[in-house]
Parts: sequence; structure tokens; C-alpha cells
Amino acid sequence: MSRHNNTSVGKSSVDMRNINSGLASDECTSPEIDGDLRRKVRAPFLIQFVSGGAVLLAACLTLAIQSTSSQAQQADQKVPADALYKQSSAPIERRINDLLGRMTLEEKVRQLDLYASVGTLEDKHTGKDHVALDAAFLPGKAQEMWGALGVGGIHDVYPTSTQSNAIQSWVIAHNRLGIPALFVEEGLHGFDTGTVFPAPINLAATWNPDIAQWTGAAIAAEARSTGVGMILAPVLDLAREPRWGRVEEDFGEDPYLTGQFGLAYVRGAQGESLNTDHTLVAEPKHFAGHGSPEGGTNTSPVHMGERELRSDMLRGFEPAFREGHAMATMAAYHEIDGIPVTADPFLLKKVLRDEWGFQGFVLSDLGAIRRLYDAHHVAATPKDASCMAIQSGVDMQFYDFEHAVFQKALIDCVHEGTLSQEDLNRAVTSVLRVKFALGLFDHPLVDTGLNAKVDRSPEHLALSLKSARESMTLLRNEGNVLPLSRSVQHIAVIGPNGNVARYGDYEKEANGMHISLLDGIRKLLPQATVTFDAGENIPRAVALAKEADVVILGLGEWQGISGEGFDRSNLDLPGNQEQLLEAITATGKPEVLVLENGRPLTIGWAKEHVPAILEAWYPGEFGGQAIAETLFGENNPAGRLTITFPRNTGQLPDFYNADPSRVHKYVDDDGEPLFPFGFGLSYTSFRYDHLAVQVPASGSKGDIQVTVDVTNTGDKEGDEVAQLYLREDVSSVETPDRSLKGFSRIHLKPQETKTVTFRVPQEQIAVWNAKETWAVESGNYTAWVGGSSKAALSKGFLLKP
Repeated sequence: MSRHNNTSVGKSSVDMRNINSGLASDECTSPEIDGDLRRKVRAPFLIQFVSGGAVLLAACLTLAIQSTSSQAQQADQKVPADALYKQSSAPIERRINDLLGRMTLEEKVRQLDLYASVGTLEDKHTGKDHVALDAAFLPGKAQEMWGALGVGGIHDVYPTSTQSNAIQSWVIAHNRLGIPALFVEEGLHGFDTGTVFPAPINLAATWNPDIAQWTGAAIAAEARSTGVGMILAPVLDLAREPRWGRVEEDFGEDPYLTGQFGLAYVRGAQGESLNTDHTLVAEPKHFAGHGSPEGGTNTSPVHMGERELRSDMLRGFEPAFREGHAMATMAAYHEIDGIPVTADPFLLKKVLRDEWGFQGFVLSDLGAIRRLYDAHHVAATPKDASCMAIQSGVDMQFYDFEHAVFQKALIDCVHEGTLSQEDLNRAVTSVLRVKFALGLFDHPLVDTGLNAKVDRSPEHLALSLKSARESMTLLRNEGNVLPLSRSVQHIAVIGPNGNVARYGDYEKEANGMHISLLDGIRKLLPQATVTFDAGENIPRAVALAKEADVVILGLGEWQGISGEGFDRSNLDLPGNQEQLLEAITATGKPEVLVLENGRPLTIGWAKEHVPAILEAWYPGEFGGQAIAETLFGENNPAGRLTITFPRNTGQLPDFYNADPSRVHKYVDDDGEPLFPFGFGLSYTSFRYDHLAVQVPASGSKGDIQVTVDVTNTGDKEGDEVAQLYLREDVSSVETPDRSLKGFSRIHLKPQETKTVTFRVPQEQIAVWNAKETWAVESGNYTAWVGGSSKAALSKGFLLKP
């Protein structure tokens, strides 16, 4: 099926022969009854009979009266205490069906709306998205906003357990069916004022999915202890446009690595069951292709065909849904080949639900439904946009339109037949399924003492530090400048990132321990003189550098330069940092460049002139400690790049797994990246030997097995990240030069050798062919294994599926 087969909001047809045998509700929206008459069907005293339509219109009137009466009876009906949906022992699907059959249309559409709490339900708030810790719930405000219809989701609260319990208790008591609310909050690399973990780009740099799973579990436990049942994470966009400000939220440019980290995070957050006090719903986003916007600007169009979409962008998401069973996702802002994601049933129905078996609900990104109306211009009115989105597979709006506008739109569209009961019920069912799975119908309140036990627990803080340490990525170490001697007497820390802990977007830098580079060095070396200058006045910074034995430059980016909505037209060091760097280097003092940034930077001059460069990204609240330990040898760096560093912006896009027909050479540049995907140095060295490939028997569905020996040839113990890349030498459609198909982070003592085994399922090398189907093709393949995407050790093999 082509992705261009879009669904539009339209009228259903009618078969006149059905009138006498029973009329379906959507038949009353026939083109034979125009819009005016459809409206009058809902107002019996305005009925007019017209030629050719009298019988049908009369039948529709009868149905409308019956429907109105039925809805009124439902609304007035008392729900028995032993109703099936209230029975915790009953299967969830039966409970959902029972509840759905009892709901009025108004109650249904209310479940599809996300409400803001801050400034509306509480008497105090701190900022635009947080209620104050001592804020009191205002039942009168809740009554004004929700009445007796309940609520789908609540956002921008970040409640205490006492606050969420108060709101939840009111919601359940004040809607006829006792449907609980779902609290939804951000949790990208930390929840509220809890543990601040390194940014996702750091997490991926560890090449250790276990840390991703533990991080997801820790964030989930801290959030669920407050009553929150869903977090808006992880981000599984492929970061293939480094000018885009949201690169820091991603796991990198590769679909396989992104898929493995997304799967791990979802498994950690959702656990074996959602019905616990420490797990919640993960929401992979931004579905799909959002990381390659035109010009690198957020929400801009994405240009690709179905083959590239399936082979690359969707593969980064697929494991989280098929294997991790993620119970929510966020529909992205952008359009692909002219079709906005929130109006794309190919993505939201065919792929997500029909092919992957998705059972959760699709939340619009904030304002993405509204963009159908005011940005993409594929909907003429807010009503059309609202109904188009639900019809296409979105299940809940996110601050798109005023609540009354959105809900009335859906009600009107159902009455008019432009939104089917099937699509409406699908959306409501999806939301209810999540609430049932979380156990909200059976134990909606949280233990008010739980948060104190899990929030910023010693285990979570230790995990944040471990993640920061494992993400440290050494890009250059000419002459083994690093590690620095701990006996050094005078250290100058210079630069705008030297005396502040950079967290990245979706985290307040006031939270946590916020250990800066300067803090980390002073704590590690209490006997040394450590001076600091932010580098705003370059002559003053140079003077400070001249007095020191070694200079450590803390450069890079920060919130407001990097993050959502902060896209850049070039990737140079911002502000005066390049001039500062060159001036400090000119002093001749030993120096180390430490980068904290949210995207690759074009640091070609630094690579040529600065002997040591450490990429720290945004390493969380213990970042300064991890950086200091790495600089002075307490931590042997083993982070590896998950995104290519271009030499200049003119090379973009520049990701490692481009198709072989891509020409990289320019008249003024050889097209080679500054640092390739998978790259990273260590304080020791490694050798790869004895690469072997074991191919499954012809006709077998078995895995391809690749083994290699890895030896630590240096005098220090350390971690190496062994990486496996594959390519089909001749394929039916063009495929990348090489693609990552396996990786393993291993620890080796000096002179120790370990055999690493990779098992590659055959479906992992399937191609989306010209017949628009997945196929594992017979033929010759090449495997490479090494420490980066430039691995040279190779082995050919013949595969006969």
C-alpha cells in the first residue's frame, strides 16, 4: 500500500434498501441529504420534506430521536457497583467494551482531550508548567472546567502525591462512570526535581543499553510515586540534521542503535507490568522522521520516500513498539511528502497499528493538530482539523484548540457522519486501555510516603554518575596529553561552560547537584590552585592562562543556543569562543578542550591545534565530577560518537550510512567528516583479530553469527565498544555503504583477549524492495568489525535465505 493513499474527512454512502430493515446512524449523512437538512434532523421541529428524500429523512428523524433518547438515558443511568468494567479480575478488553457501551458521546470525546492544570486547578504555581509544592487543589475550578464529564489527561502539574490524589479523587467522584484521569508529564532525562540524568545523546554515547533501561526505570519510579502515569519520552528521531536544535534529545543518527536504546528505555519505564507503583507508560516520539527537517529547522517538512522512511526512520521506532510494547506515541509536527503526520493514516493506522500491533494511544504533539489548519492548510477550519486527526489515527489532542471547540467538533462530526463511530471508539478505547493497564480504575491513588523513598535515591544518583562516566568521549589525545597528572599545582579553567553544569533542554539547571567542571576539579584536587575566568574578556583570560601550569577550556553550547526551537545555520563555536580558543592556544600552555554541547560542532581548527579534546555533551548533575575523573585518569573514557561530526555545514547532511552513490567530494573540501560515527579514543589501545562469519543453512531462519577476538594491547584496563557493520554487495535496491548491525561494550584488562559474538537475525538485513515488500536477498555480503564505522577488518560471506 502506498503511503500516499490518504484518508480525507468525507461523507459515507447510503443504501436505500436498508431503510425498512433498520438504518445505521451513518446512513443519515448520505449525500442525498444536504448539510442543512442534516442539521435539521437533529432539530425535529425544523424538519422539511424534500423531493426524493422524504422517506430517508423521516427514517433518519426516527433514528435521531432514538439516539437522543438513548444518550439521555445513558447519562441518567446509575452504574451498578458490580458493573463488569469495575471488576478488577475481568479481562481488560471486556472491561473496556463494557465501559465504552455505557458512555455518552460527550463522555467519549472528553477522554480525548489533554488539560493543563497549572494556573487552573491550584492556587499557586511556579512558572508556566509547575504547581507550587504547597499549592491547594481548587474543586470549584475543577467543576467549572470539567463539570461531570471527567477528563482524559492532565499535564503541566508535576504534582506531589498529595496533590495528584486530591485531583484524582475529585475526578473519579464527579464523573458518572468514575473514570480516572491520566497525569502526563515530561521525563526525557529526569522527572521534575528528581534525579538529573545525562541527556539522551550522552546515554547513547555509552553504547550500553543496560544503562538506558535502568535510566528509564529510575525516571518511571520517581514519576509514578507522585501519581504520574505517562512520560513524554524517549525521543527516537534519527539525528541526521545537526543544525536541528533537538539533536541532544536523540540517540544519534543510526536506526539500529536508536532502536536498541529506545527498546531498552521503554522496557525500563514500563517494566513487566504497568499495574505497579513504579512503572508507567513510555511515549516514543516524534513519530516519525522528525529528525531530518528541511534546513535543520524544527517542524519543517521532511523529504523522503516510503523506502527510506521504512528502512531508516521507522526502524528506529519499531523495536520499542513490537518488542517493548510501548503504550503511547506522539504524532509529530511535520509533513512527509506533503502529508502531515497528524493526518496520515498510513503511519498512524497501517504501520503503527496494523503492522506493529500497537495497542496504546497516539497523542498529538503540542499544537500539531492545529497545524493542519494554520500551517499545513489541509483543513479549512479547526473543526475539520480536529476530525481529520482523529479519523487518521490520532487519539488525543495536546493544547491544539480550546477544549469546547475540539470536543464540539468531534461531536458534530459524528452526528454529520464525517467522523465514524468506529474511529471515535478506536480513539476512546486506546485511551481507556492505557488507564486500565496502569491499574487506575482499581487503585487510582498513590502512597504519599513512596516518593520520599525513591526520589533521588542513592541508587538513582549513582546511576546518573555511572552514565556520565561511561558517556565521556575522547576525540583527540595527541602525545598522550591525557590523563593529566594529579600532582599539577596550578590549573586555569576558562570558558563559559567552566563554572556551570550544563543539563540541556527539558531540565532546569537549578535542579540536582549541578556539579560543574570547575567544581569537579576542585573537589578531586583539593591541594591544587584552580582559577576560573568565563572568557568574556579575552585578554584577561589569556593573562590567567599564562599563570597556570595547564589550561582546561570549558566551551560549547547551552540552553537557548541548543534545544527545542534553537536551530542554527552554522555549527561553529558560538559567540567569541573560537577567538578565545585560538588566543589561549597561542600562549603555548598545555591545554585541554572540554566540550559540553547538544549537537556536533565544526571544530576543525581545534582538531588541528589543540592536543586533547574531550566531548562531554550534557552529562547531568554529576557531569563535572565525571569530566574531572576522566581528565585526571580516574575514569578511562570509552564513550563513542553516535552522530557524525562534519568538517563544515556545507557537507550536510553527513551521516555515515549514506548510499554509495552519494558524492562527498567538493572543490574546496574532500568531504571527509571531522570525526566519524562510532569514533572514540581510550587511554589504552585495542586490536581485532580472527573475524569469522557463520551463515545459517539455506532455507533456515537462523541468525547470522559473527565472532571476533578483541585484545587490550595497552597497559591500562578499559572498555572497548566492538561494532559490527554489514552490507549486501549487490542488492535489488541501493542500500547504504555499511550499516550497524551489532555492538558490544566490553571491559578488558591489559593484554586480555575476549571473543565477542554477534547474532544478527536475518530480518535485520531485509530490504524494502521495488515490489514494496521486505525481502532477505540471496547473495554476497561483507561484514566489518572494529572500533568505529571506519572499521577495516572485514570478511565476505554468501547468504542463501
